[in-house]
Formats: sequence, C-alpha cells, structure tokens
Amino acid sequence: MAERHASPATDAAAALLGALVDLGIRHIVLSPGSRSQALALVAAELETRGAVRLHVRIDERVAGFTALGIGRETRMPAVVVCTSGTAAANLLPAALEAHHAGVPLLLLTADRPPELRGVGANQTTRQPGMFTPSTRLEADLPVPEATDPEGDGEQSLMLRQVAADAVEAALGAGTRAPGPVHLNLPLREPLGGDIPAWLGVPTAEPTVAADVDPDAAPIEETTEEEASGALYQGGGGIGEADLPTAPDALPYVLVRGPRTVVIAGADAGPDAETLAHLGGWPLIAEIVSGARFGRNLVHGYRALLADPQLGGRVERAIVLGHPTLSRESTVLLTAPEVEVLAVRGPGEPLNLNGATTAIDAIAVGPGEADREWLGAWLQASRAASVDLSPPAPDADALASAVPAERLGAIKTELAAIRAPLDRAALVDAVWRATWPHDRLMFGSSRLVRVADAVLGGKKVPVHSNRGLAGIDGTIATATGIALASQTDDRPGITRVLLGDLALLHDVGAMLLPPAEDEPRIQVIVGNDGGGTIFDGLEVAAVAPAAAMDRVLYTPHTTRLEHLALAYGWEYTRVTTRAALDQALTAPAGGRQLIEVPLPR
Repeated sequence: MAERHASPATDAAAALLGALVDLGIRHIVLSPGSRSQALALVAAELETRGAVRLHVRIDERVAGFTALGIGRETRMPAVVVCTSGTAAANLLPAALEAHHAGVPLLLLTADRPPELRGVGANQTTRQPGMFTPSTRLEADLPVPEATDPEGDGEQSLMLRQVAADAVEAALGAGTRAPGPVHLNLPLREPLGGDIPAWLGVPTAEPTVAADVDPDAAPIEETTEEEASGALYQGGGGIGEADLPTAPDALPYVLVRGPRTVVIAGADAGPDAETLAHLGGWPLIAEIVSGARFGRNLVHGYRALLADPQLGGRVERAIVLGHPTLSRESTVLLTAPEVEVLAVRGPGEPLNLNGATTAIDAIAVGPGEADREWLGAWLQASRAASVDLSPPAPDADALASAVPAERLGAIKTELAAIRAPLDRAALVDAVWRATWPHDRLMFGSSRLVRVADAVLGGKKVPVHSNRGLAGIDGTIATATGIALASQTDDRPGITRVLLGDLALLHDVGAMLLPPAEDEPRIQVIVGNDGGGTIFDGLEVAAVAPAAAMDRVLYTPHTTRLEHLALAYGWEYTRVTTRAALDQALTAPAGGRQLIEVPLPR
C-alpha cells in the first residue's frame, strides 16, 4: 500500500467541508489561491463524488455575489472559499448586502498562521474581525497541528461542531435574521496532501429553509368572516394553525379602526398581498417586493401617497420587507402622526421614524373592513394604471377592399412595429415575458424605478440587491440565482434588467469556466451611455453640465457586442418592441446579452 502524504491542513479542510455537506450545504463557490489549496482540493473531490456543485470564479467579489444569489434563491447558505489578503477583503460587498438583506452566506477565508500576522509577511493582513459588524457568527479557528487518519480526532470533532454552529447562525438562529458567517482558517505548510479516505458523501438530502414556491396554487379567496381573527405571521403563512405558543411571539392584534395601508418593500413576498386581502387594506407593493399582485394592489402609488385625500389621510402603515424605491413611502414612514408597524423580516429592522413597532406576528381583529377607504384607493388606482401593451392591429382595416383604408392600416401597423423603444416599453416587455417558472433580477439602475412606476400586477419570483441598493454584483447575483433555480433541469430563464453602468461594474461576472454548466440567463441592458439616474436628482439642477457629466453621468463608449464575444455570450441588439419581444421569448439555451439603446 502506498504511503499516504498527510497534511493537517487537508484533513482539517476535509472535516469542515464534509460536515457542511452533511448539514445540507450543496454549493461551494471558490476562487483559486495558494493558502486555500487544501480547501479547494477537498471541494473538487466533493464535486467529483456528486456531493456538491462547485463554481469556480477568479474574482472574489464575483464569487461572493454568486454565493449571495444562491442563498437568495435557496435560503440555504452557499460556501465561499478564498485565499488570504485582499482576496478576503473582496468579499466585503457581498457580506454587507447579505447582512442588510438577510441572506444566508458562509465565508471561509484561508489565512497565514498567527505568528506571521503584523510582521510584514507576504499576502497577510488582519483578517479576523474584517466582517465583524455584519456577521451572525465569526471565528478565527486554531491552526491544524495534526493529521487525522481516522477522521475522529479532537480537531475533526471540533470542526464538525464549528460547521453546525456556522450553518445555524447563517440561517438566523439566535438573531432572527439570516446573514453572513465568517470562519477564518489559518493554515501552515504543508498545505497540500492526500484526501483522507474517510471524507464521506452527503448522508441526507439538504434541509432547505422554507421559501416562496412560485409554482404553488394561488391563495384561495377568503370571506370576511373567515378573515376575521386570522393570523399573519412573518414568513410563516396564514391560518390559526400558525399561532405561536411562545409567550414572546403572541400576535399583535390589529383593530379595524385606523385607516391602514400595507407597504411591501424588497423581499416582502406574497405574504404582504395575503395580509392586505385579509385586512381589506390597500396594498402598496414595490416592483421588487414579490407582492405586486392581487385585487388590493395600488397602481401609481407614488402620486397617490402624495395625494392629501389618500396618502395624507393614512393613520397606520404595516410594513413588510425593505422599502427603498420611492421618497413618498419614506415620507409616510417618517411622519410622526402615522403609526408604523414593521413585521420582522430577513433584513435589518425598519425604524425610520424612531418609533416604529417591530412585530413577529399579526392577528387581523374581528369586524368589517373599511370599504370606503379601500374603495377610494382602488378607484384612484384604476385611474392611475398604465396600459403599455402595443396597440392591436386593426384587422378590419387590414382586410378592407378600400385601398385607402388598407394602406392606412398598414402604415399604422408598420409605424408601431418600427417605433423605437423607451424605458417604459423596455420594462413592460421584460415583465410580460416573465412567468412563475422564471426569475427576474432588477439591478439598482434607473430602470427599476421606471418599472416600479409603470408596471402592473403579476405574481412572479423577483430578486434584487436592495439591502444596500448598490449596483455591484448584479450579474453575479443573478448567475447564482439561475444556477440554483435551474438545478435538476428545472425549467425557466433568469432575466436580469439593468443599466449599462451596472453591467460594466460587474462585467467580470460574465466570465464562466468552460467546464461548468451554463445557466439559462438573459442580461437585458438599457444602454443610455452613462448614469442617467443622476439626471433625475437635485444635483442635475445645480451642477455645471461639464462637471455633471464628468463625475456623475460618467459617459462611456463601450462596445457591448465585443464584451459578449470575449466572454462567450450570445449577443443581440434590439431597437424596437417587436424585436425585443422576439429576443426575450425565443428559445434560450445558455447566456444571452440583449442590448437596448436608449436616449439619455
């Protein structure tokens, strides 16, 4: 029998990653590096055995956001592995977004041993504490000192416990909110060795946290009598059976009197629509909420919130998710005369007015809904709704035997087909092409605000990085969502709607290894040549035009088709609604970049 080339680092990596797999982890995102080679090689072995899906990214920032996307979709943490130094620092943006959005994430950063810290050693900085303000759990683990031929040594047992604590913390145990966990792993040479024979395969199917099932049947209609006293519990669904028994989790009972609105921010999910339905209250749902559907949905909500007869008369606001897309919502939630109740969700607690009541569960009290209040909102909503669908052809005129009528209809039809796209038509086309088996990711660009202003109701799975609303990591996050949602050949396309600067900021995420499965993903970029979102801010009225362009609009002349070619993406440029509809709905297999030129 050949002698085993043992390495404490490799045995420790096997114990830790093997335990994580046994706990249900199914995705590892890895960036190459020397100090992390033991973790990398164990991850590769686990992939070979079919225990995990391994995603290799050369850019750690891309790796972090890819893992974030996987966590957003599955509600289980993906593992990120990287080497020491700036590699670890590049995970900070994804860790911050995971913290503020409440997304589980597990960071494993390899490190030099303690004796090399602070003495000028190569590729060494103080990694412990690097993510402290954002983590649910962090640990600077001891340096592995001994090999473990049987896998039952003290070191392996300790690492298995660390793995259990890490997954539990990432899922929110003890903190209410899921989020990032950081395990720093100092390692000494030899960094590479034979994979231990005891490295096992998963012992059970992964335990995935409850998440929205986009293919589930819609909620059945509920009578007012059935709705009275029914329980809403954040993330827990509807029904008396969900009534918590712990004394500190008793529901907050809502009396019927105050004029109430339900506000659904990012990641609120369909529970917001159900609550609005049960209470008979207007539903103000941001486009990124996952709650923009149902008969109580308010269209054109920004203008209605600013209306003294509607938004000006609100006495109580119930908030789910993280509202970020309108100043009108912020004004309402900071008004001292409005009672604000915020249902605890996955992200940071909401308290814009300094007096918001945080609650875990709500019981809708008995009594009749205020039909006059709801009716006023819905009447104004109907008047504010926008129909962006292309006009239907005049079939009678097209078939007319009168030349003038027929030619006029043809001319009208050709004009509609050739009409250039604007932002409203762009977001409408993407919204209409997306269905429950798809995923839609909005970048933090001007287009998400246009979509929020004009799009109607539709129950589709929506994602966005609105925890901090940064433009970074949009494509990487969407790639992670696509990879996770399309596991086991599940149908659907992940569409990403973003601006040109958000695309360029994350262009490295377009690089995928040739050995990995290609996700079905469409990146639809509205290219207006720079950051036109700043044109709508106060600065545009006071800044000199040259300075405005130089430091805010930041124009560019990037040829996106060349980027697509370099990264191996299929590229399409469209300028009309008909061409865009065709590009969005054509059979897709792999990565597509769809460019839509837009005026500034």
